[in-house]
Amino acid sequence: MGVARYIMDDKGAIQEVAYQSGIKVKPVYGPKDLQRAGFSYEQDLGEPGEYPFTRSLHPQGYRSRAWTTRQYTGFGTPEQTNERFKLMIANGQNGLNVAFDLPTQMGYDSDHPLAEGEVGRVGMAVDSLKDFLTAFDGIPLDRIGSGLTINAVASIMMAMYQALGEAKGFDKTRISCTPQNDILKEMIGRGAWIFPVEHGVRLVGDTIEYAVKELPRSNPVSICGYHIRESGATPAQEIAYAFEIARAYIDTVAQRGIDPSDFVGRFSFNFNVYGNLWEQVAKFRAARKIWAQMLKRDYGVTEKKKLFLRGLFGGGGSGLTKEEPENNIMRGAFYALGAALSGAQTTALCSFDEAYTIPTPRSALLSLKTLELLMDEVGLRDTVDPLAGSYFVETLTLEMADKIKEEMAWVKEMGGIVSGISEGMIQKKVSQQAFEFEKGLQSGEYKKVGKTPGKENEGAEVELHRYNEAWAQSSKDSLAEVKRTRHEKLWLTVCALWKRRQKAKTMSCRLWWTAARRLPRWGKWRMCFARSLGSGRNRYSTDLPPSSAIVITGMKRMRGENLTAHNPQLNTLSGRYGLDQSGFRLGCDIGGTFTDFVLVDTRTGEFLPTSA
Repeated sequence: MGVARYIMDDKGAIQEVAYQSGIKVKPVYGPKDLQRAGFSYEQDLGEPGEYPFTRSLHPQGYRSRAWTTRQYTGFGTPEQTNERFKLMIANGQNGLNVAFDLPTQMGYDSDHPLAEGEVGRVGMAVDSLKDFLTAFDGIPLDRIGSGLTINAVASIMMAMYQALGEAKGFDKTRISCTPQNDILKEMIGRGAWIFPVEHGVRLVGDTIEYAVKELPRSNPVSICGYHIRESGATPAQEIAYAFEIARAYIDTVAQRGIDPSDFVGRFSFNFNVYGNLWEQVAKFRAARKIWAQMLKRDYGVTEKKKLFLRGLFGGGGSGLTKEEPENNIMRGAFYALGAALSGAQTTALCSFDEAYTIPTPRSALLSLKTLELLMDEVGLRDTVDPLAGSYFVETLTLEMADKIKEEMAWVKEMGGIVSGISEGMIQKKVSQQAFEFEKGLQSGEYKKVGKTPGKENEGAEVELHRYNEAWAQSSKDSLAEVKRTRHEKLWLTVCALWKRRQKAKTMSCRLWWTAARRLPRWGKWRMCFARSLGSGRNRYSTDLPPSSAIVITGMKRMRGENLTAHNPQLNTLSGRYGLDQSGFRLGCDIGGTFTDFVLVDTRTGEFLPTSA
């Protein structure tokens, strides 16, 4: 998807222009077009930094601050990813956008059979907190925010990031992370989801609730129209479906008794930029207005900053071609121009070789420098919203807003986005459009420079980032050391507590953070989730008194008061914490002696101090 459809006569003159969103473009625009569209300066445009924020979130736009750059970065081992992080930061990047490999995204350890051939291929392999400590070594977490591009197990990744900050000496109030955490778009687009819709949405709600209460600088979700667009959606659908996904998450958290005003200001978005320049500009200008109006009208949000459409506008991966790949350098520059003219707060740019694989250091730096050129040389920081007042752009923005609202209304008619996704209606519509567009490319109806209709185009010679099987072995070796030295079975206790939490439908993320500092293996998290959410048999009892504890020790086959008889210290601890001794359960065998134990409070999921 992306380019407009041009109908020409025999002499090559353009007779009709049709954008992907269904908008027909006239040859000339004037004041009467704005009159017909019902344009109002105050209601539709307004001053920069003022409701409805069509022009800009901030009064001075880029004059007050250039955009944040977050090139998508990560591959191979944590050590290699750390080197790339530092390379990009040294060359001017001021935020991280972390790529994880597919096994990590799906909750598998590097040594799992299903991970074969994928470890470190399209992102960094993460098997434990140890890997995080390595990847972020030397990164100032209080100054560099991190986007964590992971979804199905995003709640665990956010917990690990908090544990990382703690281990590095950064208080949780000083660190900023943005887990992507948008499971509904995974079901439409990428497909990296594990659990059914209901459970997936509840996990998103858990992370939002936890971040609101515990992580004041972190953004618990980044709603991604980006991937929906890559899957075949039009620009209008990209915005509409993302906003309806956001509505589903808002409603989920609001049902827990939390006022939307307390958390919607922490939502961020990830939107795509490629294809027709004007359609992209109109899309973002309309989106800022619609989002602010939706929050104010439907949820009673009034505070200015909480009405902002915050996020990353960039990428453009589906706009790239393998044919004549150097053309992608120019494409990327124009996509970045579109993001800048749209007032992007944060951006990233797909590198020219990403039509093939993840970028080399050279291509990644070319993209970063392209973004810097727009800010420092081309003049995009000169004035706010330079296209404001254009008869064409303002008319197009109004028409785009109408198209977005039409798509949102269609979703509501289906019973909402969750219903539409569960029934497969959204996926069907998007995939059919992708098919039709590809047919149009092959027939010549849509034109891409370098692609010849009806001909198998060959890619050009280009230096590529090559996959190295040694990366996988390195990750496996590191994981083997973790297994050898850590309390491998402690996860069973967390599994029991997690299932208890799910039955009660209470927030789980505090448990994940507490456990992240002790639990070693990524794959154990997935297994814990799978057992607890009903996708496997769970033979570990969770029928515990609400004020009891699980005792993790080297001794086996002991329950209730038998445990306290073997260690009088438990009597002292149960009195200290008000625990019901009859409900004490042995969590699992971690080796060692009985005096080597850990106490987990079933009320909170927290590990209780056992020292005198």
